[in-house]
Amino acid sequence: MVKKCAFLLVVAFGMVMSGSKAQGKRVNIVFIGNSITYGAGLSNPSVEAPPAVAADWLRKQKGIDSVSFSNQGHSGYTTLDFLPGTPAFSAVEDAAKIFTSGQLVFSIKLGTNDSAVQGTHGAPVAPPDYRTNVKAITDRLLTDFPNAIVIYQHPVWYSPNTYNGAKYLQKGLSRLESYIPVMDNLAKEYNSRVFIGDKRAFKYFKANYLTDFQAEPGKQGSFYLHPNAKGAVALGQFWGKAIYKVLKQAGAK
Repeated sequence: MVKKCAFLLVVAFGMVMSGSKAQGKRVNIVFIGNSITYGAGLSNPSVEAPPAVAADWLRKQKGIDSVSFSNQGHSGYTTLDFLPGTPAFSAVEDAAKIFTSGQLVFSIKLGTNDSAVQGTHGAPVAPPDYRTNVKAITDRLLTDFPNAIVIYQHPVWYSPNTYNGAKYLQKGLSRLESYIPVMDNLAKEYNSRVFIGDKRAFKYFKANYLTDFQAEPGKQGSFYLHPNAKGAVALGQFWGKAIYKVLKQAGAK
């Protein structure tokens, strides 16, 4: 009789554990970024922008029960615009507070406008200052949301003749590339709460800008900065795959 009860308990425990695994994970993502994150130039950013694509991709993955997201991308914004105490940062935190259950993820893709030669807030932002700003944003998010994960997405390539309302050019592009090791090293300073996400988009768009970027008129000819509908799908899937990998790595799934 004792052995039978013990056996039944083991079976019941196994069923409970199996059920919990089948239930999957609820994931909530706040995307922090600029016009690329927002989906500038797309006909319907709410469903076409990279955050929407990333969320849709994640919903189809094993172990993911549901995905909710907030797109906090703002055209022209730099890391200075998202520092703690700014309206943009407050909006990020307000968006995160709506998610009351599940794994909270902050996906940060900033640097394009920081790298400009002139014309954006604080530009040009030197790599040490970029690090200081990203660290300030990260520290506050982790303090206010102690169970959250922060993911730094590598920047996206733009053409070296990019010159619209702000001036970027080759100097800006080189500066943008210099931010990559800065964010990689900064992520290592945190203990399993900050991760590097996508690393492939930069090279992908450099090779495929004619098919995946919008051709935009500028002061030095047509430039390539913002993904078109095809490029937004590619970037969103890059982000989605990176987030999924981090969730598995962090044991959040």
